[in-house]
Amino acid sequence: MFQQMADGHVATGEAAPARVLECLREMGTDLRECAVLGPDGSLLAASAEAEWEARVGELWEAAGEGAGAEPRQVHVATDEGEVFAVRAADGTTLAAVTPRFALESLMFCDLRAALRELGGEEA
Repeated sequence: MFQQMADGHVATGEAAPARVLECLREMGTDLRECAVLGPDGSLLAASAEAEWEARVGELWEAAGEGAGAEPRQVHVATDEGEVFAVRAADGTTLAAVTPRFALESLMFCDLRAALRELGGEEA
């Protein structure tokens, strides 16, 4: 997915989250906005200004209220659009907002590939 990245290697450094988001936006026709949050919930990069830290934190909190293991992915659909979030084992999170009826499996595949590119998810 991320073969367009100049060096073809795992993105690292401060610019890595922004580069990964740029690639996601270029490839994801169903993508409105997206963000990368660090393991501590801090915003590392975003395609638009929003309350990413608070909203994604609320999303994970609500998803984790049931019994069982901590969730690794979340998908919420409303009449106005959809939200997807994936979380790596280290806590790095990618969140994306799409129009209604985005292909769920494709969105999760793209987001997981982006996490691997950031080094936050095992290949």
